[in-house]
Amino acid sequence: MTAIHPSTGLVVPPGHGRTLTTAAQRVTFKVTGEHTPTASTFEVEVPPGFDVGAHTHGHSEELFYLLEGELDVLAFEPLVRTPDRWRDWESASGERFVRATPGTLILVPPGCPHAFANPTGEPARMLFQASPPPDHERYFEELMEILGSGGEVDHTAVEALRRRYDIEQLTPLRHAPE
Repeated sequence: MTAIHPSTGLVVPPGHGRTLTTAAQRVTFKVTGEHTPTASTFEVEVPPGFDVGAHTHGHSEELFYLLEGELDVLAFEPLVRTPDRWRDWESASGERFVRATPGTLILVPPGCPHAFANPTGEPARMLFQASPPPDHERYFEELMEILGSGGEVDHTAVEALRRRYDIEQLTPLRHAPE
């Protein structure tokens, strides 16, 4: 894909875009920093048991829109940031994680702790947008390479990757149900 002209839009049909896959995950880049300086947009498949872990971004804003399946999600500062289970977190106003279903939108400003996990036996699919580009594009490229390397996930490599992209990991990333 190449940069679009200011008077020309972009149409990305179903099944199109640049796709990265592992045995269990798929990320399709729909709109990238090559197209716009505003935000990257991806379609992400979240496999059963995957838990991204609670984390924050120093300067990125994210938007998630659930298309298919169910995810447990949160986007708030907890009273206490416990280091293992974000599903136990509670905000000062009593918020807890939510079971998101298709049509749920989550907006995450910079610095806001957030997490999502697929507790079901079926994949979930979401539209994911990150601003500004292209950091999340590069992050996904490198993360998919680590996750697709076969065998056990190299958690040290994932931690280093997240630090490099201004992501503070608050609870562990997991690839199988607890």
